[in-house]
Amino acid sequence: MATPSGTADPRNQPKGAPITPEERKVIFASSLGTVFEWYDFYLYGALAPIIAKQFFIGEPTTTFIFALLAFAAGFIVRPFGALVFGRLGDMIGRKYTFLVTILIMGASTFIVGLLPGYAAIGIAAPIALVFLRILQGLALGGEYGGAATYVAEHAPPGKRGAFTAWIQTTATLGLFLSLLVILGTRTAIGEDEFQAWGWRVPFLVSILLLGVSVWIRMSMHESPAFAKMKAEGKTSKAPLSEAFGQWRNLKVVILALIGLTMGQAVVWYTGQFYALFFMTETLKIDGATANIMTATSLALATPFFIIFGVLSDKIGRKWIILGGCIIAAATYFPLFKALTHYGNPALEMALKNSPVVLVADPASCNFQFNPTGQRKFPSSCDIAAGILSRASVAYTHEDAPAGSIAKVRIGEKEITSFNAVMTPDNLNFSAESKKTEAALKKDVVDAIKVAGYPTKADDAQINKPMVVLILFILVLYVTMVYGPIAAMLVEMFPTRIRYTSMSLPYHIGNGWFGGLLPTISFALVAFKGDIYYGLWYPIIIAIITVVIGALFVGETKDNDIYAND
Repeated sequence: MATPSGTADPRNQPKGAPITPEERKVIFASSLGTVFEWYDFYLYGALAPIIAKQFFIGEPTTTFIFALLAFAAGFIVRPFGALVFGRLGDMIGRKYTFLVTILIMGASTFIVGLLPGYAAIGIAAPIALVFLRILQGLALGGEYGGAATYVAEHAPPGKRGAFTAWIQTTATLGLFLSLLVILGTRTAIGEDEFQAWGWRVPFLVSILLLGVSVWIRMSMHESPAFAKMKAEGKTSKAPLSEAFGQWRNLKVVILALIGLTMGQAVVWYTGQFYALFFMTETLKIDGATANIMTATSLALATPFFIIFGVLSDKIGRKWIILGGCIIAAATYFPLFKALTHYGNPALEMALKNSPVVLVADPASCNFQFNPTGQRKFPSSCDIAAGILSRASVAYTHEDAPAGSIAKVRIGEKEITSFNAVMTPDNLNFSAESKKTEAALKKDVVDAIKVAGYPTKADDAQINKPMVVLILFILVLYVTMVYGPIAAMLVEMFPTRIRYTSMSLPYHIGNGWFGGLLPTISFALVAFKGDIYYGLWYPIIIAIITVVIGALFVGETKDNDIYAND
């Protein structure tokens, strides 16, 4: 029997029946379009170091942190996109919301490829970039909930985990596709040209993907569950107030956030983004090499999204997700230390044999967050810390008496810093202080080299199979927490407010707790001087999710998703 959408009611399909051509088309169309959207969104993350140089000014550490903040801006607004497009999806339908989100996403990404840099238009460049990132985030905020809901509402009972797991592969496949396009462009034109202008090519290519995605989505039917509900006149007139104004539903939204998506998000972004940033920025592995190893691990691990999705149909979704969180939290420190061991053994040796210590009065050490690149930090602690950070050297702090001049201890060698004198306008160091700073920097850099700290990873010393294995394990955790999450969120909420209700906790979890992970973790590393200190953020969040999820979140795999109350 067909539903008002023109498709067969999936509840009438015999148990164990093979997938129908219509179901295959739904999965393919939804997944492929979402792959393209994730491709657009992830280009920025993969190219963050280059974008930092193109659109932001200042010291390398500062510009990179602000490039990550611009990346995070797209994640911060995702919950607002979930509210706007979730409301539309629950009121007018899933299909048309798809078209709007992908058009916004594709156009914004294409324009990034045309946007002049800071050298051409000044402060307007980073402002325009952040605005485009916000548009991308709003669109993605409406995309995921719609895709997951659409596919789940087409799935027969007992197959929702398997069907929606294909949607879960799209984020990884989108990242994988973006890395392939970046690598292909880099190889074709060379690294110098890629740094200068070639980084724009992957953004511009997205216009072709946009055309294909729109064509695919134009041929899709409305979901059976929504079409049935609309034909019966039971659609929600006010999805936002129903979803969040009634405690019965709001309580489920809060539990979905804290007890599921929050931990799932940090595990996901640690495995797929932080690991890549760690290799390129901390271990100083060449970008192309890091991308190849990351892409390889993604290719090997991606089938496990489907495996864990199918498994969740059989044994339940909750404990697969929470199991991935607790295993990740327990093993992040040894895995990232192993990444250093196999990715840059010279750095590991230097950290072990030649520890660097910054001896300074704590009151003279500031958090050097400098968005304009114009502010100078004249204290002896800040000058020394800035030099060490730019050299990507991990260091520990040792308190010194109040008012004392900071010193840098590298192995047995000790170098004294200085307090700079500012110019009368208080915007720069005096000429004499600049000379002293340059001499100090040379002394520190020379001592670091003597102590064995590498300026970049030696490709010949990288144990690539072992690095890929470690990355594979990190992505395997991602597949555990992410493979079943869409089906579980869909099953937690009634049809009339499903799009709105599931989208918000998903995008707060992934947009805020996950999207801010690279920025928060790198800022923690820079503040503490410990290259592994940023891992405490995902570990603590994952543990909170395990505790709340275990105590208060119930299993959902047998829930009736056609229920409307």
